[in-house]
Amino acid sequence: MKKKLIACMVCLLLAGTPARPAESAALPILEIVKTVAKKVIKAIDLRIQKLQNKTIWLQNAQKQAENVLSKLKLDEISDWTRKQKELYKGYYDELAEVKSIITYYQRIKEITKKQAGLVQEYERAWNLFRQDTHFTAGEIQYMKHVYSGILGESLRNIDQIFLILDSFALKMSDLKRLEMINTAADQIDDAYDSLRLFNRQNVLLSLQRGRTEAEVNQIREFYGIP
Repeated sequence: MKKKLIACMVCLLLAGTPARPAESAALPILEIVKTVAKKVIKAIDLRIQKLQNKTIWLQNAQKQAENVLSKLKLDEISDWTRKQKELYKGYYDELAEVKSIITYYQRIKEITKKQAGLVQEYERAWNLFRQDTHFTAGEIQYMKHVYSGILGESLRNIDQIFLILDSFALKMSDLKRLEMINTAADQIDDAYDSLRLFNRQNVLLSLQRGRTEAEVNQIREFYGIP
């Protein structure tokens, strides 16, 4: 559905008459998305570092327990297991939980990095389109409007990520948390795909407006198209 919507947006652009576009400033929301994404990545890195330190401690405790077990005689193992099972069970369970949380954090970090990639894709395309004389000032403004919508959705997706991070302090099932992570991943994938599709169609529009083969080749070179 979004692909059809974007295709319609580009069709509206076709109605414009080529002219030198007016200068357009970068979208105000851009810096917000960039700043928040960086903060999320930094926060996740700090949490992962703390959990990794905790993992080392738990693994050492686990190793000590296994060393004690290996030194016992066979007839002592059963008695030792009965007495120590509850003592060391906490270590084993907590280690498994910590490793699971680290996996979640890594996934969230990947999603946020894709968010940062979306911003970079936008900046690259926006800077090029603003310089392309095959678009009118009105068309550039329309692109700006579309980009604002995509970046707005991206920012709301970051809000979803903050909710996920907060969920680790709450009693939430792994299934529910995984569902939230998958939703966030799907949303950023959708926003990223929409952005790239819109960019490709705008480049195609510029190529269609090239009046000579030499001009078309210049456009291809301008956008780095092989």
